[in-house]
Amino acid sequence: MIPFTDEELMGPVKSVIDKVRPSLALDGGDIEFLTVRNSKVYIQLKGSCVGCASSGTTLKYGVERQLKMDIHPEIIAINVPIGMEDEIDKL
Repeated sequence: MIPFTDEELMGPVKSVIDKVRPSLALDGGDIEFLTVRNSKVYIQLKGSCVGCASSGTTLKYGVERQLKMDIHPEIIAINVPIGMEDEIDKL
């Protein structure tokens, strides 16, 4: 159980997103923070990350790994496909 509320996680999560953004930009990608719900971080990979075969690896071993190291080991990152932003509660 993550000992933080979703609201408490917002600031630290945004900081981690800003930390990983430059490495994504090196390959023409980007990342957008959407929200935190039930200790799950919802992001959207953009740019060249969309449709890239390595985007799942980027999510788990780049973004989520950094979130786990910097915030809490149980945190989970979920990529929301473009156009599915209104469906976050169903993911």
